[in-house]
Amino acid sequence: MNRYPLWKYIMVVVAIVIGFVYTLPNFFGESPAVQVSSAKATVKVDASMMGRVEQSLQAANIPNTGLYFDQNGPVGTVRARLTSTDQQLRARDLLEKELNPDSTDPSYTVALNLLSASPAWLTSLHALPMYLGLDLRGGVHFLLQVDMRAALTKRYDSLTGDVRSLLRDKNVRHNGIDRVGDTIEVKFRDEASREAARGALTDGMPDLQFTEQVAGSDFKLIGALKPAAIKTAQDNALGQNISTLHNRINELGVAEPIIQQQGADRIVVQLPGVQDVAKAKDILGRTATLEVRLVDDSPEAQASFASGTVPFGLERFNDRDGRPVLVRRQVVLTGENLTDAQAGFDGQSQQPAVHLTLDAKGSRIFRDVTRDNLKKRMAILLFEKGKGEVVTAPVIQSEISGGRVQISGSMTSAEAADTALLLRAGSLAAPMEIIEERTIGPSLGADNIEKGFKSVAYGFAAIAVFMILYYGLFGVFSAIALSVNLLLLIALLSMLQATLTLPGIAAIALALGMAIDSNVLINERIREELRAGASPQQAINLGFERAWGTILDSNATTLIAAVALLAFGSGPVRAFAIVHGLGILTSMFSAVVGARALANLWYGRRKKLQKISIGQVWKPKEV
Repeated sequence: MNRYPLWKYIMVVVAIVIGFVYTLPNFFGESPAVQVSSAKATVKVDASMMGRVEQSLQAANIPNTGLYFDQNGPVGTVRARLTSTDQQLRARDLLEKELNPDSTDPSYTVALNLLSASPAWLTSLHALPMYLGLDLRGGVHFLLQVDMRAALTKRYDSLTGDVRSLLRDKNVRHNGIDRVGDTIEVKFRDEASREAARGALTDGMPDLQFTEQVAGSDFKLIGALKPAAIKTAQDNALGQNISTLHNRINELGVAEPIIQQQGADRIVVQLPGVQDVAKAKDILGRTATLEVRLVDDSPEAQASFASGTVPFGLERFNDRDGRPVLVRRQVVLTGENLTDAQAGFDGQSQQPAVHLTLDAKGSRIFRDVTRDNLKKRMAILLFEKGKGEVVTAPVIQSEISGGRVQISGSMTSAEAADTALLLRAGSLAAPMEIIEERTIGPSLGADNIEKGFKSVAYGFAAIAVFMILYYGLFGVFSAIALSVNLLLLIALLSMLQATLTLPGIAAIALALGMAIDSNVLINERIREELRAGASPQQAINLGFERAWGTILDSNATTLIAAVALLAFGSGPVRAFAIVHGLGILTSMFSAVVGARALANLWYGRRKKLQKISIGQVWKPKEV
């Protein structure tokens, strides 16, 4: 009746062992470290950087407890774990000086960080500690404001070009197209041309609403974005900026960064473990902007440049080999028009190449530009921190249509892969500025961890003492089951590599209270069966079986609330909901399976059991 088969005991033991192994890394804490990553999209960090870092540290007699290389997509990050914060600062200054001889134009970012101090054998089992949020680990918090006015200006500039292309395709004559403020103004000689243009633009430009106007001898169409289109443009700008920030920060290897929207035009960025505010700002400022422009190789321009002056309407940039290139100021395409870039090979020469895919607007512009500029060069520029560099400048051999573009020339496979990475990196849809910054030091995070740990420990101790005093041996079973529940919850969070925050610690404390509720239901049900005259063995069996339905109902309703918080909440609310939901699941296992395993193991083999230790059982008085 109260005997578990062997496999159930084995299952419980295996769950406890796994829980212990995956909980263990959380008790080793973190060690100070430095991380080396690329400060330019054109500079790649690979495994060979580990050797350079190790040699530099050895030469300066700075001991390290481990060097690691993390590959995040096509780029990588080298981390060195050190013995103390003093050594960490020394190593940072040393590597900064050796890797970046020119401090005004750094090639690498050397930042302070924290790494897990877990032993190698745990790491080899993929037993890793939970990520700690900003409030527990320390780090930097930024609130960025997106310039929505610039986003709309950029949208109107784009639409102005679209209007011009559409009227040209429809063979509608006009006297000029200009952007005036937040409108697009199209002039016509007569009313008939204006009506023809109005019909074409109304069908082809659904985001614009047009009004007619007469000024002297000019017949005008004034186009303005519809309210819904304005909101869409602003939402798209915000979404693209968030996506670009994700790409850049993830490539730097920052553990569990938080990048999310706040309000209509703000973005929150949290970088746990990063203590250097200047470096964090540098990370945020690394968003690259891609532009495509035409190269001016005319004899007049080259002669003027040879005399030491850059002709009007042109700009000078260097290519990757340091050679000067004169490009026109007019931007043909930007990174917004690029949907994909992949390294490959030229179908005819089998030389390494980069294959680009453009959106519909980019395809149309590229077709027109390549048709009108055969045998001229087209430069692809990448702007980082206000500095532009020519990635490649191929010659236009023929008109290119269909949205598929190939860049080929004297490049290796590695250079083709690097170029594809640069072009995929994306650009900001609108400029941003930091309007709030906050640094949370590791000491404050450690203080939060200590207080959170004490709150959970004191709560656990109080519950355990009460259960033992009130329920006797079954209270001991409940306390052990509660500790197993806590062990499994921490292990599960570690296995999922969840981020633990202060709300998560609050959810753990609440999960302990919810978990003990199940044990109270079981113990009280056993007492009821004893009062009803059942034998101890029957009371144990019926108590667990009949309490199960109530436990399932109460936990299911609480789980529904946790799912609702997870679905509709954000930030700290979601963190609370995740930990609380997992705590409900582990509590059901520990209370129903774990506690019963202990009761069966202790009482199950006693055939003539007369009494069980479950506290005072008040039997009804006889009338």
